[in-house]
Amino acid sequence: MIEPDVVSDDGDNQPPKTKKKTRLGERFRGFLPVVVDLETGGFNAKTDALLELAMVILDMDDDGTLFIQDQLHAHIQPFEGANLEPAALEFTGIDPFHPLRMAESEKDALARMFKPIRDAIKHHGCNRAVLVGHNAHFDLGFLNQAIERTGIKRTPFHPFSCFDTATLGGLAYGQTVLARACDAAGLGFDHEEAHSARYDADLTAQLFCTIVNRWRDLGGWNPHQDSAGQ
Repeated sequence: MIEPDVVSDDGDNQPPKTKKKTRLGERFRGFLPVVVDLETGGFNAKTDALLELAMVILDMDDDGTLFIQDQLHAHIQPFEGANLEPAALEFTGIDPFHPLRMAESEKDALARMFKPIRDAIKHHGCNRAVLVGHNAHFDLGFLNQAIERTGIKRTPFHPFSCFDTATLGGLAYGQTVLARACDAAGLGFDHEEAHSARYDADLTAQLFCTIVNRWRDLGGWNPHQDSAGQ
């Protein structure tokens, strides 16, 4: 069970202090949605390489409009012993060892990208980030394996909860494919840019914001209602 309460432990042996949530912190019961997309060397999170990673941090104004606040991106070096499926590389067009990729190690990339996410969690009075993705458990599985491999102990992400835009797109538009859901939402989709983590994360973020904002406009969530008891 995900607990909604947000606490701060500064390590000074004092009782944890409850933080005041922003509008975004209230919207998802103390969880910060962060859109994640990645490209890999196959489908097995335990054995196949993580090659590209993009994250989009969201924000919300006082009227409850969700929007993109920041975008993070990294090319990733395959971990030692990683499997690279030729079919996956042909599909993504990634050359993992191209010298101009300027790839980072998994640990360096995650440490760099987690910092602004932790800052956003603190700013909004949230307790953790929740991954938003298209077929989100695929992305979460690879992200969790990278966290485990690198020994990062303070991951900002919830280990198993996520928001899936394939499910939300099916509900809102009757479309579960990212390109079709974006077209139905009036966002458009450039198939030449697709299968880049940066592009797919941006479109997934736009789709998620569009669905959340439309639900608010239809009366599904009132940003001015006191959510303390929710």
